[in-house]
Amino acid sequence: MSIYEIERLGHQGDGIAAGPVFAPRTLPGEHVTGQLAGDRLSDIRIVEPSAERVAAPCRHYKSCGGCHLQHASDGFVETWKADVVRHALKAQGLEAPIRGVHTSPPQSRRRATFSARRTKKAALSGFHARASDVVIEVPGCLLVQPDVLRGREIAEELVQVGGSRKGELRVTVTSSEIGLDLAVEGGKPLDAALRMDLGQITQRVGIARLTWDDETVAMQSPPTQPMGRAHVAPPPGAFLQATPQGEAALLAAVREAVGPAGRIVDLFAGCGTFSLPLAERAEVHAVETAAPMLEALNGGWRYAHGLRKVTTEVRDLFRDPLVASELAAFGAAVIDPPRAGAESQTRELAQAGVPRVAAVSCNPGTFARDARILTEAGYSLDWIVVVDQFRWSPHVELAAAFSRPV
Repeated sequence: MSIYEIERLGHQGDGIAAGPVFAPRTLPGEHVTGQLAGDRLSDIRIVEPSAERVAAPCRHYKSCGGCHLQHASDGFVETWKADVVRHALKAQGLEAPIRGVHTSPPQSRRRATFSARRTKKAALSGFHARASDVVIEVPGCLLVQPDVLRGREIAEELVQVGGSRKGELRVTVTSSEIGLDLAVEGGKPLDAALRMDLGQITQRVGIARLTWDDETVAMQSPPTQPMGRAHVAPPPGAFLQATPQGEAALLAAVREAVGPAGRIVDLFAGCGTFSLPLAERAEVHAVETAAPMLEALNGGWRYAHGLRKVTTEVRDLFRDPLVASELAAFGAAVIDPPRAGAESQTRELAQAGVPRVAAVSCNPGTFARDARILTEAGYSLDWIVVVDQFRWSPHVELAAAFSRPV
């Protein structure tokens, strides 16, 4: 049987040997054997382990597809994620100081999506095995907050009353200040009997809100999230930063990057993760595609004390970006686009010459592409902070500061 030497990790966290040959859950420098099918190894045996290899802390690691890098030391993962950002910048001819990596602790994820199925005797719920539709129960999961993990058991109750025998429920569980917020997809059509059953479960287990295929069927109290001095009730399933610790690290970086600007535009503002805390010392114009998110942001702002003026605008920033003449009035901009980045909007920012730009990204590749647009327009990429909210995964997030002489 051939022995393969792992040369590096790919962007999905798999080890890569010459060929290329992809070997899951291996580390650079290791020598391994396995069954080769196409370009992938299975049934891998570690012949010579890396010094960075550790025992995976979660008992579900071998069966669950939720984590990819628990076999690597924390120090290795932090260095690797910083290098992912460096390599993305280098591909665009850029470099910047990386101030460090902020890694969220275990059991800190405030949201998880569990898959739930009916069985002959009852039900099961958990995460899928890697590249499989097999559901793995994860009662000892080390990723999510304990109250979110409790939502897995609730998902089993929900699938028994509202799931088909062959189908699968997707139950997104979010921790809020009030209680658990559950959004269910893939259930049976709502009728009077199902509504009654769901209402009874909601009351008995103490769910703050239960949404069934986009319809709120029960709500004990609006499930709010703290955003600075404001308390916001996001729409069901709306985007939130994955952990409170990761959100705090990103917010600290954004605050520093925008500096003392008195007027700030927040592009892809969501429910106000950055807009509302920044409004403690500046006027903010929040722009977002989804109207319900901005309605939630507005509600949080109106009931908060001590915030400056926040205005909102529903706008598709991919098809209709704010143009340079609209941006010129602002002293700073925050931009936090989806994984695709925001090339068109960044070009307008560059043309407007907004003095300070705080960029947040979940994709180093598209971030580097957009960063090059700004630097070619005369901006300096001052620093980057890497934020690891998705512990033990290959996912990389960052916040960066750009400045331009006035």
